[in-house]
Amino acid sequence: MQRDAHGLPVTLSSAEAATAFDAVVSAYLAYAQDAPQKLKAFVALDPEAPFAGILRGSFAMLTYNAAALPSARKSAALAVAAGGTPRERAHAGALSAWADGESDQALAIWEAILAEHPTDALAVRLHHFVAFWLGRGPQMAAAIERVGPHWDRDLTHWASYLACRCFAFEEVGRYAEAEAAGRRAVELVPTDVWAAHGVAHVLEMQGRRGEGIAWLDGLEPQWQGANSIRHHLLWHRALFHHERGDRAAVLRLYDEGFRNLNSPLTQALPDMFVDIQNAASMLFRLSLQGVDVGDRWTELADKAEGRLDDTQSAFTLPHWMMALGATGRFHQAAHLLHAVAEAARGTGTNAAILARSGLPACRAVLHHARGEHEQAVAALRPALSTLGELGGSHAQQAVLEILFLDSAAKAGLTEDARTLLERAAGRCPVPPARRVDYAAIARQVAH
Repeated sequence: MQRDAHGLPVTLSSAEAATAFDAVVSAYLAYAQDAPQKLKAFVALDPEAPFAGILRGSFAMLTYNAAALPSARKSAALAVAAGGTPRERAHAGALSAWADGESDQALAIWEAILAEHPTDALAVRLHHFVAFWLGRGPQMAAAIERVGPHWDRDLTHWASYLACRCFAFEEVGRYAEAEAAGRRAVELVPTDVWAAHGVAHVLEMQGRRGEGIAWLDGLEPQWQGANSIRHHLLWHRALFHHERGDRAAVLRLYDEGFRNLNSPLTQALPDMFVDIQNAASMLFRLSLQGVDVGDRWTELADKAEGRLDDTQSAFTLPHWMMALGATGRFHQAAHLLHAVAEAARGTGTNAAILARSGLPACRAVLHHARGEHEQAVAALRPALSTLGELGGSHAQQAVLEILFLDSAAKAGLTEDARTLLERAAGRCPVPPARRVDYAAIARQVAH
């Protein structure tokens, strides 16, 4: 029996395989570009190990791409058959549940693992990831806080834990604690992109735009080995510039940064779900501000056409719809809407979310694109209180608030506009009057 970097027993054939296993986990936690290569090296050394299947399946699920589901399910079955320690069997069970659309069950299993093994870095991060993409900020923060007494600076992945603490606490409004944890993580490991990301969120939520630009500018040289999380960090920088009214900087960061079509990262994963969210949400914000975005919507709509039946990522769906609507591809948009409606009639965590929130959001986006603003408000109004379950941060979720607000204003639905502004004020310490996408309408309905 081998042991991992935190001393937990792992069913592996050799010390060499244990070293390779630790390398995969470290690369995953670091959002490293070479994590898939490290996974292949580990599997080649010990293909029958329970964690070979667990990691392969988890990496497939992390893409939120329906095309990866068969691979994830096959890996989960192999992991279950491999047996191993009780902890390994639990990990295999969590992966099986996740791949079958039962994300609530997967979260419960990871929480059970952490109750017994609170320093299981893989369980911490997988729980953190899935809870986030279900909009479960309190659940994410509670899990991080429960294991906290068992973590300290002597653990290999201490900085990674601090990064998760930063982001989880930011999402529940504990900004001072979040910022302290994130800055400490970056001090310890300057390349920790998740910690850099968490602090950027704190600065965004507090309206500290100049600090946010400086923070990300200063750290960018540290991201050379990171995967497409780099694009999301550049999106955050563009969002700071957007709030300051510097549209030229936003478009430059779009073309040369987070949606650089010549980037090897983009070319390797041209329809990566977070990249699509970054691009579509920024183009949507700019368009509502009267900025000519040229033909930038076209390639996003082209990507959307290839994913019309893929409903794995609930939060990405309204972004696909934005691209289709912006390019007048209403037949394709109707196809996507039908696929979401069909998926919403299924079983499992994602189906319920699509029914409550995903389908109303997609309908609202399509109505907005058609100029049917009263219908857009009517479609989204019942789901306003549940939109968070689509996943995404408060900063990302704002694009759906902005859409509702724009339609309410254009339809003359003043009370709906006020309701949305009050919701926005309750979710962010920066008042709507100081947020560029809300300010003009906030002034209009002030009396």
